[in-house]
Amino acid sequence: MLRTGARSILSAIVRSPRNARSLTSGPLKLKDTKYTAVGVASGAGRNGQTESNGLKLQLATPKELGGTGQGENPEQLFAMGYSACFLGALQAVAARAGQKDKITNAVVNAKVHLGEPEGLGGFGIGVELEVSGAPKDLVDAAHEFCPYSRSLKYGVDVTAKVV
Repeated sequence: MLRTGARSILSAIVRSPRNARSLTSGPLKLKDTKYTAVGVASGAGRNGQTESNGLKLQLATPKELGGTGQGENPEQLFAMGYSACFLGALQAVAARAGQKDKITNAVVNAKVHLGEPEGLGGFGIGVELEVSGAPKDLVDAAHEFCPYSRSLKYGVDVTAKVV
């Protein structure tokens, strides 16, 4: 539940309550696409390679999971993306609320945990966001506005197909 301050900040950002989607009907779906990022993984999965737009990284399973740890892993990449996206959302909500001066020194630390989800087996992720240099109402509003937060909270419509 949003606190009153975050609700008023968020309502200043969202066009109107009637545009708010009922999120009990399934995963979040996009009505249009503004940008598409493409990542390509090849080789040995967690011990292969990944690339996007000229950035190429060697992947390695973390030592904690029995790997060498001699490269990046998907959880690190997710944490980096989430922290940057959340900071961008925080800056957007602060600007739209006329409160940019309250977040000039904000820092977002995203911790992505990999483990076994209760009752499912296999693996799942958990996330902790630690935000310094920002008031709670703006952080709450950013959490409601951030695409990563929304995707984790409401689910994502994912299509896996063979080409």
